[in-house]
Amino acid sequence: MARNVSRASTSDAGLPKLPARHGQSPWPRRGLVFLACALAINALIGERGLADTLRARTQFQTLTAELAALRRENARLAEYADRLATDPHTIEAIARGELGLIRKGEVLVLVKDVPARQTPDPPF
Repeated sequence: MARNVSRASTSDAGLPKLPARHGQSPWPRRGLVFLACALAINALIGERGLADTLRARTQFQTLTAELAALRRENARLAEYADRLATDPHTIEAIARGELGLIRKGEVLVLVKDVPARQTPDPPF
């Protein structure tokens, strides 16, 4: 189906000219374009926009890792507290190491570091 378009109604590029719109104002279309741009900008950088979402995701990952580390630390401390309450060897190790206690009949020997004497070099 070929269209007959006369030379008078075509543009310089050979394409048909669009009919002129009379009576329509360009402002409603411009308003819609402006509104769409404003909404897109707000979605990217506005409150709860893309930037805030990415920042919140990074913070969530950081806090999740910290929480996992704290849970491991908590489990380790709970197990240590359980050993302190029930294991006599752990209690004895703490009493000896931190409090300096000894059993009855044991002899405490203190060893001091004595600096080595400086001997003078023989003269040549």
